Amino acid sequence: MRQRPRTSELLSSARAHQVAYLADLAELVAIDSGSYSADGVNKVADWVQARLDRLGFTVDRVHLPGTQGHRPGDALVARRQGRLTEADGGRRILLAAHMDTVFDDGTAAQRPFRLDGCIAHGPGVSDDKGGLVAGLTALTILQERGAEEYAELVFLATPDEEIGSPSSRNVTEEAARGMHYGLGLECARENGDLVIARKGVADFRLTVTGRAAHAGIEPERGANAALTAAHLVVALQDLNGRWDDVTVNVGVLRAGTRANIVCPEAELHVEVRSATAAGVKRAKEAIQEAASRPAVPGTTVAIEQLDLCPPMEDTPASRSMLAKAQAAAGALGFEIGATSTGGVGDANLIAGTGLPVLDGLGPIGGADHTPQEWLDAASVPQRVALLGALIVALGDSTQEP
Repeated sequence: MRQRPRTSELLSSARAHQVAYLADLAELVAIDSGSYSADGVNKVADWVQARLDRLGFTVDRVHLPGTQGHRPGDALVARRQGRLTEADGGRRILLAAHMDTVFDDGTAAQRPFRLDGCIAHGPGVSDDKGGLVAGLTALTILQERGAEEYAELVFLATPDEEIGSPSSRNVTEEAARGMHYGLGLECARENGDLVIARKGVADFRLTVTGRAAHAGIEPERGANAALTAAHLVVALQDLNGRWDDVTVNVGVLRAGTRANIVCPEAELHVEVRSATAAGVKRAKEAIQEAASRPAVPGTTVAIEQLDLCPPMEDTPASRSMLAKAQAAAGALGFEIGATSTGGVGDANLIAGTGLPVLDGLGPIGGADHTPQEWLDAASVPQRVALLGALIVALGDSTQEP
């Protein structure tokens, strides 16, 4: 018979690792690893790779191409085979965390790791070094308990999530292919909720072309691109509220060079966020329709889609994962909910491949991207045990939750 470790055993192990967890977290927080600090990110990667090596993972360190003049740090894709084949019910599980923060070099020295009671502070303590260490700690306690009833575990650590994963996106999508489940190690919401859905984001650039003319002598010969752009701003902002799950924001508007010239060109940068791929599609079609009817005769509008980060949708498959997480939490003596968020992350890219994903499986934290960022150290044992129990529950499809 296949023996699962009891959730109480996982909790005992997680409590036994609490001191080591905080020491590891302090060590990583002391490393400046902003997205644009490749050397700092690679110091974190060195640390993570050494830990994965000790856990018996085969680690592929991926040197990524630069984008827009930026040299990124490396990505890590680590694999460990379990005892079960897929034919015997074994499942392949992807755990995803990121190594970069939003903070500049020098921040770690200015705001070093500290504990105020049970609240930890420091740059990246919650986003995402707390989740990164939680994932490694969960893998450690599973190894100690001999829990290897799965087909394969893949641990992904990326270097540029905070700037939209421009270099690591392909690595993330490739790692997700062939998996059965994805687990995001961002920290839990402040109230302890997991994340069941994240909005997707599509970025567009609209270029309005008009016709220049002297504004004082012969303005009638011109076609004012700025005026068309102004009408577009109103029309696009009015899309808000048309659909419950879609927001549209004209975030940048540029037009003209001189006040005495009828404006010949204008540019709008537009962001669409939606909880579903269908919502993104509807908004895109509405933008195209508005652009096809320029307000000023003689002007034209060209649309370019600059980027698309797919939504992490709330699906029956992700709800099934949530049910198993809630059952595990109940066995550990607490309750968890799930929420949707407008923020994006690597979980969006994973979900975009069709893989069901549950995110927010790190400890409880908050105030991300600010000097007040915090992590509740008291939540660590329960959350590490929950992650371990969920891996156990998902890894063997023949077992009941």
